[in-house]
Amino acid sequence: MTSISRRNLLRAGVAGGVAGLAGGAPAFSSAGHRPVLTHGVQSGDPLGNAAVVWSRADRPGRLWVQVSKRPDFRGSRVLRGPIVTPDTDFTGKLTLRGLPAGERLHYRVRAESLERPGLFGAPVDGSLRTAPDRRRDVRFVWTGDVVGQGWGIDPAYGGLKLFESMRRRRPDFLLHSGDTVYADGPLTETVTLPDGRIWRNLVTEEKLKVAETLREYRGQYAYNLLDPAYRAFAAEVPQINQWDDHEVTNNWYPGEILDDVRYTEKRVDVLAERARQAYHEWVPTPMRSGPVYRKISYGPLLDIFVLDMRTFKDANDGNTYADPARGLLGAEQRKWLIRGLRESRATWKVIANDLPLGLVVPDGAAAQEGVAQGDPGVPRGRELEFAEVLRSAHRHDVTGIVFLTADVHYTQANHYDPARAAIQDFTPFWEFVSGPAHAGAFGPNALDATFGPRTAFVNAPPAANTSPADGFQHFGEVEIDAETKAFTVTLRDREGGSLWRTTLTAPRG
Repeated sequence: MTSISRRNLLRAGVAGGVAGLAGGAPAFSSAGHRPVLTHGVQSGDPLGNAAVVWSRADRPGRLWVQVSKRPDFRGSRVLRGPIVTPDTDFTGKLTLRGLPAGERLHYRVRAESLERPGLFGAPVDGSLRTAPDRRRDVRFVWTGDVVGQGWGIDPAYGGLKLFESMRRRRPDFLLHSGDTVYADGPLTETVTLPDGRIWRNLVTEEKLKVAETLREYRGQYAYNLLDPAYRAFAAEVPQINQWDDHEVTNNWYPGEILDDVRYTEKRVDVLAERARQAYHEWVPTPMRSGPVYRKISYGPLLDIFVLDMRTFKDANDGNTYADPARGLLGAEQRKWLIRGLRESRATWKVIANDLPLGLVVPDGAAAQEGVAQGDPGVPRGRELEFAEVLRSAHRHDVTGIVFLTADVHYTQANHYDPARAAIQDFTPFWEFVSGPAHAGAFGPNALDATFGPRTAFVNAPPAANTSPADGFQHFGEVEIDAETKAFTVTLRDREGGSLWRTTLTAPRG
């Protein structure tokens, strides 16, 4: 990222570019040469002094970003972004640095022609809030699972309406708990609902089959951004994204060879490489090629530990082994999480786990996809690494741990207590489940008693794969009070209505 003043741009001989960015007339008038931003703007990973801004052009060009505290962009900075080419599907993102903490900022993205420098396309505006550097109220939302089980965009049923409901809550950010797309979920033009109504999907070429090629994976993200509610939300609310299985294919793990007639490419590692590239091109993540786990420090009240439960995942089997070296996180990520929780000084430590801790998620008749396997005894299989995380936190007096997840396509609140558990070496905690954002609704799943869960609330559909037209789409909302430090969780429906609420008292210390 480079910040350039108007004087320096004038000296460089691109005054027309400055005029275009500032809202004046561009240097040339040939509309056919103007780059067009095709899929709006997005922002992500808001920190106290930085955030990522994303957009996509329809041709090679250079992205420019104007950022200001004011919606009229007076006193703004102009930032030179990357050149976008077919190598990145014409997408580009840049990290804005040196931002003021705890501020609502306005940004404007334009693309400049490479053929005719100084010629700019029309701007697209967005806004974001940076993380605070002092105690203040925090509100964020979380959900997962978008355009799954064949339920695409049907304007007659509100499209991806849940995103508009979340936008109306005016959150500081979205924690997207995975399944940002369904690359393995083709769409058909129509689906007949149980009562005879017809669901009519908007369909694109890339959504007609399972994704295998890089172009097809890219098309999954492009499809979701065709929805007006989704685009309006993305332009206004920063995202903190993690990925799960459907960004690649259902229940995948490294080294897997698919037994699925829909795929000509059976090697999951090959598919995952293409899917990872498309994910980082189209999602406003930090620019990285490695694992997606990271910590987001959102002021003194909140740290978010965004897990990657796919890149290092062991094979799906019965999940009853005794080998502590296996698991979902891998040794390095497990050490990172244990160390990060111990070192965190935030009041609340949210662990964003894209697979639930205590819910049994089968993969076929004999294998397990998630952490739990239904055995109520002492930890075995993947439970071992989470027992280690919880034990370390307990022994180092780490408080304020809350798990937030999605994945299972219904909403639930579970409290875990060693008094009810097969082991006692951990501090009581909550896990809150929400979703889907726009997919078939399922559940409820069985609870595994190993860590002593008790369900306080559940809202699940009466039948498997209930459509978004019939509700049972969910998001969760967290509000942290600056004065009391209390952590309030509200589980909401597709319309934004409150289904259930609880307030967690801030831990002492």
